[in-house]
Amino acid sequence: DRKREALAAGSPIQPIIKDVGEIYSRLLDHRPVIQGEIRYFVKEFEDKRGLRELRVLESLKNTIREAHEQALPQCEQAMRGSLGDAFQRLQAANSMIHRLQEREHEERKRQADKLMAREEKLVARRQEFMEGQQSKRAEVDEEHRKAMERLKEQYSQMEKELAKNIAF
Repeated sequence: DRKREALAAGSPIQPIIKDVGEIYSRLLDHRPVIQGEIRYFVKEFEDKRGLRELRVLESLKNTIREAHEQALPQCEQAMRGSLGDAFQRLQAANSMIHRLQEREHEERKRQADKLMAREEKLVARRQEFMEGQQSKRAEVDEEHRKAMERLKEQYSQMEKELAKNIAF
């Protein structure tokens, strides 16, 4: 590097290299211009946006403060009043439903008792009927047995008479 500088320092090319460097920096090296533009844009953007965001944040702060100081207590008071009324209504409805369920349960029990009484009556009547049928059956069986005895006697007498008549 030093040899090159030493050669270039004493040579007539040095002013050309210097001019080429200046031309290059003016025409092709845009970094200083771009950096200046970027700084300007960022500054403008931050200033304008910062003020806009500051206004938005201030507005939000005011809205939140108003909601906290005014709307929240009003809502809380309304909610407590409404919830108290709703709770009382729910308790009343619950007690009414409980009474209805008790009545329904009593009615079902009464119906079941009536049904059991009817069933017991039916069982008793059936038992009486079956006993009556048994006694009637016994009577019919006895009559049938007596009728069979009479018929046997009648047929035996008829056979005797027939045997007497055949002997003639």
